[in-house]
Amino acid sequence: MLEEFEEQQRKRTIRVRSIMDFTMGGLLVVAGTMLLLFKVGNLDDINRKGLSILFILYGIWRIYRGYKKNYFR
Repeated sequence: MLEEFEEQQRKRTIRVRSIMDFTMGGLLVVAGTMLLLFKVGNLDDINRKGLSILFILYGIWRIYRGYKKNYFR
């Protein structure tokens, strides 16, 4: 009985973390794309492009991590 509850809890935790990773990854990719396309604030071109590439890469990493669901291994 206890093992079943722990397994259900683990599956719920994995599902929530996966949804959070997909959401945050998507938002980061969108933010990076917007930053790449539009001039925002006082940033130089090279700094803006570098920051947007970092946002996009980290967003892709978060989406990949949500897809793999490799949290407790």
